[in-house]
Amino acid sequence: MRHPTILLTACLSVWASTAPGQDLPVAGTAPWERPAGAPVITEMVKDAAWYALALTGVDQPYPASLRFLEDQGAWFSPFTHPGMTGPYDIRHWHGGE
Repeated sequence: MRHPTILLTACLSVWASTAPGQDLPVAGTAPWERPAGAPVITEMVKDAAWYALALTGVDQPYPASLRFLEDQGAWFSPFTHPGMTGPYDIRHWHGGE
């Protein structure tokens, strides 16, 4: 099969058209516009727990290069999630030394 993504897209389209809760907005059908009724993030709370998570494995004094965290919004950031394991886990997200 040359294009498995075409088959996957077709299957998802059929499933989405028959799935319960059809009144929910479907993102991606018109990527240039936000679907009517799509959820909107109105507030990004960065409390002490969020900063503790974002600064996992980083020793004080924090480098100035991490000031970008002050401007970090509610979008995905790989900096706040565990990455690779083993010798690449320099922030010790996975419990290694």
